[in-house]
Amino acid sequence: MSEEQLKSFMEAVKADAGLQEKLEAAGDADAVVTIAKAAGFIISAEELKRAQAELSDEETEGVAGGGCKSTWAYSFYC
Repeated sequence: MSEEQLKSFMEAVKADAGLQEKLEAAGDADAVVTIAKAAGFIISAEELKRAQAELSDEETEGVAGGGCKSTWAYSFYC
């Protein structure tokens, strides 16, 4: 997966309520990879997990307090 693919997927998710709903239902990184692939993006579970781990504590706290559902995939659109 390229960083560019991940960024493009994140932008697509922000703009697409249907993708957001699918991510809310995603139980793990593999499910997100499947959703991304169906939307035309090539990402890997390992890189996805690594990108998520790079979120700072501050970003995570801001999302948690911002009313977004508490799913691991929240970082794509909150």
